[in-house]
This record gives sequence, structure tokens and C-alpha cells, in this order.
Amino acid sequence: MIKLGILGSTRGTNLVAIVDAITQKKLSAQIEIVVSNREDAFILERARQYHLRKQFVDAKGLSREGYDEKVSTLLKQYDIDLIVLIGYMRILSKTFVNTWKNKIINVHPSLLPAHAGKMDLAVHEAVLQAKEKETGCTVHYVSEEVDAGPIILQKRCAVLAGDTPEALKARVQALEGEALVEAIASSP
Repeated sequence: MIKLGILGSTRGTNLVAIVDAITQKKLSAQIEIVVSNREDAFILERARQYHLRKQFVDAKGLSREGYDEKVSTLLKQYDIDLIVLIGYMRILSKTFVNTWKNKIINVHPSLLPAHAGKMDLAVHEAVLQAKEKETGCTVHYVSEEVDAGPIILQKRCAVLAGDTPEALKARVQALEGEALVEAIASSP
């Protein structure tokens, strides 16, 4: 049983796929805690709806290292095996990444290395501007460099004529949950 710690700042859409996979016994994991740096992040509401332990950790007055140390201490209390970033809008400190080396995964809404460093709709706009024929998502280990850690797996979909950034985002996001579940299941 893999003990998961989830870090998120946004809606937490991919949390649903993970919870569903656990509930349906497709994933031998348990979500120990959901942590957010935003008190109003909908991922905390999702955690409440699923009766998951959740925690807002305020970054106010803390350096990046200080904040990450606080989060790391919290995760260690739950003996976390794997940290999953779900829309986590913070750059992790070198110390945090090294403390949890090869135990932090992230999903990026492109076929990395393409569009590394871009977020949300900016990624899909870039795909359309580049007239790419396919896109998708990448699950990777988090390293000190943003969106540059070793790739675990990628899921692909076609870019269709007439796609908007929003339409592309919806199609890619549908792949993200599936990709995260596979990556968690294959983690050492």
C-alpha cells in the first residue's frame, strides 16, 4: 500500500481520478493527507467531500525553504511514500526536492520537454500556435529544474482542427488522471 501525500493549489480535478482508482481497487494506495498553500483552494473542499485529511499551510512570512520545511515535516508525520503534485502552483526548494528525491511526481499538460515552464491555458495556446498535430500530458519526477525531471510516462491525444485552448485543455486533462494513476501504480 503506497502512502500518498497530495500537494495542490487549485481545483484538484486529478484528485478525483486517484480517489476513484483507490475506491475501485485499481490502485493499492491511500491518500494520507492533502496539503494546500491556498486556504480557498477547491482541492481542500474535494478532500473534505472525500473525507480525506486536509491541511492549509500558510506561506505568509516564510521563505520558500521555510515553507517547504514546514510541509516536509507535515508529510513525514504521515510516513508518506510518494508526493503527488496536483495543480501545485509553487516552485519547490532544492532542499525539499533533495529530501524527497524520486518521491515527488507531477503531471504537466504537454508532451515534455515541449512547453516546459508554461502552465494551464498557456500550454494549450502554445500547442495551437505551433500547429502541433498531437499533444498530451507527461508525468515526471520532480527535479530542481522546473518540468525537467525524468519522465515516467506520457499520454497522447490528437490536436483537432478548430480546437480552442479550452477544448484542448479538457481533452488533455481527461488523460492526466489516468496517467497519474498509472504512474503511482508503477512507483517503486
